[in-house]
Amino acid sequence: MNILVFGKDGQLGRAFRSLFNSLSVPKVVNIQYVGRAECDVSDSKELEVLLINNKPNFIINASAYTAVDKAESEADLAYAINAKVPEIMARYAVLHGATLLHYSTDCVFDGSKDGFYVEGDTRNPLGVYGKSKAAGEEAVERVFADTPNGQFAIFRTSWVYGNGGNFIRTILRLAKEREELKIIHDQLGVPTSADWLAKVSLDLTLDSAFHIQSFISGIYHAVPAGEATWYGLASLVARVASDDGIELKVKPECIRPILAVEYPLPASRPMNSRMDHSKLRKAIGRRGDMSKLDSFNGLWSIAVEDYVKALTKNELI
Repeated sequence: MNILVFGKDGQLGRAFRSLFNSLSVPKVVNIQYVGRAECDVSDSKELEVLLINNKPNFIINASAYTAVDKAESEADLAYAINAKVPEIMARYAVLHGATLLHYSTDCVFDGSKDGFYVEGDTRNPLGVYGKSKAAGEEAVERVFADTPNGQFAIFRTSWVYGNGGNFIRTILRLAKEREELKIIHDQLGVPTSADWLAKVSLDLTLDSAFHIQSFISGIYHAVPAGEATWYGLASLVARVASDDGIELKVKPECIRPILAVEYPLPASRPMNSRMDHSKLRKAIGRRGDMSKLDSFNGLWSIAVEDYVKALTKNELI
């Protein structure tokens, strides 16, 4: 079996490499990692040639244009990567009976819902980034419609952190440099570990022998339990780092909550990004291996604490 992992240099791509390296991968399974050096995915022809030459049975598309604010002035590039790339991968998967894993975002919603979003809620993105990701979702669904060939899972996630630049690392850096931080407290979401996201993706789609499992194609919300605000997340991060002996310039009482309107950005974000993961949990539970559901039992805060402690232990802040 041939597995292609796109976006090898991003947080999720690195998480997949780390996960695969920790597993006993059968010799008959060939895993290749694709980054910008191997393929400019925004070049449709280059991407099509790479797929044809490598003949993947299992495609993990962790590549994405993620510069939310910059997308407002780079719409063509955002759509090329976030909408056209998954469409091309979907066409290959349908033609060759392959499995496609694609990743999307809470930003396909406008954030006006009071409760947690479910997979069937109406898309209504606010900015170019969200619109390009929504277009990618729609393209994959359209290509796979009314065909028995291949299968796909679109994993919607939010507030991802891992091996790379992210909100948590930024907060730790700023907390060592500044005596006061002002953090938005009226936007709700779910912080998601890239390592966790990679694991639950494989829990749905591969068995322990690396055989591709059949599943119901569609969208799955892939986030841990609970909810957070950016202010709550920042406060937790600073507390854990301080408790671990990291000297911070900012004091806990000097991390101040502000409204989103006080911190204007080029692209609007949804005020409510909370997503319900019941569908994914049930799909994995139907496999019969209840141990795999342990990933859903812990709140997001536990994973964040472990992440911060690992950063401090390895002197990565």
